[in-house]
Amino acid sequence: MLDQDVKLQLIDLNKGLSVSELDQLIANRNYRIFLNTRNALYRKMNMGTNTPERHEALQLMSENPNLIRRPLIKKGQKIFVGFNVAEWKNLLLRKD
Repeated sequence: MLDQDVKLQLIDLNKGLSVSELDQLIANRNYRIFLNTRNALYRKMNMGTNTPERHEALQLMSENPNLIRRPLIKKGQKIFVGFNVAEWKNLLLRKD
């Protein structure tokens, strides 16, 4: 049975986020998992092998919202990045 009280917050990246908003959102998580590896800028800057430092990455994500991996969902203090069916099923079934 699914948790009927699941409260999710979908982050609308079309509006973009400031560097400070991104910093708060990512917090102590690995910022690299938030980078969209399919983005043209990611490939152009060869970020796979030449990953920018955290501050530079946050600045780039702020200026180029499509550089942020999607979807981005927040449930309480947990952040879910990218589409992962198994992770989403667990998210909907858990109460935390």
